[in-house]
Amino acid sequence: MDNLELDKITADELGEDHIGTSELTPIRDDAFELSDAEKIEVIQEHFAKIMHTLGLDLTDDSLKGTPYRVAKMFVKEIFNGLDPKNKPVARAFSNHYEYSDMVIEKNIQVTSFCEHHFLPFIGKAHVAYISTGKVIGLSKINRLVDYYARRPQVQERLTLQIADALADAMGTDDVAVFIDSKHLCVSTRGIRDISSSTITSEFRGAFKNKDIQQKFIDFIKTDTDL
Repeated sequence: MDNLELDKITADELGEDHIGTSELTPIRDDAFELSDAEKIEVIQEHFAKIMHTLGLDLTDDSLKGTPYRVAKMFVKEIFNGLDPKNKPVARAFSNHYEYSDMVIEKNIQVTSFCEHHFLPFIGKAHVAYISTGKVIGLSKINRLVDYYARRPQVQERLTLQIADALADAMGTDDVAVFIDSKHLCVSTRGIRDISSSTITSEFRGAFKNKDIQQKFIDFIKTDTDL
């Protein structure tokens, strides 16, 4: 029995279960030996074979550029969070004005891809921290969320990776992350449920206190449409 047959049996046994093996994205040690251009060339070739296998005519003007477009999209756009060189620099600054309550960045757009079917999940992230003497530029929080979303993901891992990155940048465990998203692998295939969404959260440090946690939840529920 070859590896492909074993992989198929494993996938069939797991069914629709979303298995996360680690908080770290499973990346090989040699993941960055190829340049982006080389990766695009390889993916383009393989995706053309997928399209051909599906019976599509790659000589058609509408389709012949698709393998390259998909390959470029994978490497340069939707999965560019795999490459550490694209991680945003999140510098913290001294909190000279001594603001000591929580800082919340809410309704951050999340667009990621489920690693089990390579279909998108789309939603919102709400992120908070309590300063212990430092603050961070608000756009840096959005960029951290986007960076970790731009890789094949499971939502649970994404939530933890954002919390880790914010805690590391701020030098504090007092962080909270709440994500609510819709998974197209649920709405477009399988059960085809278009109404359900998935919520994940991570509360650390002071946010484990139920009163502070509730305050955070009340804030993110507040209607702030401008």
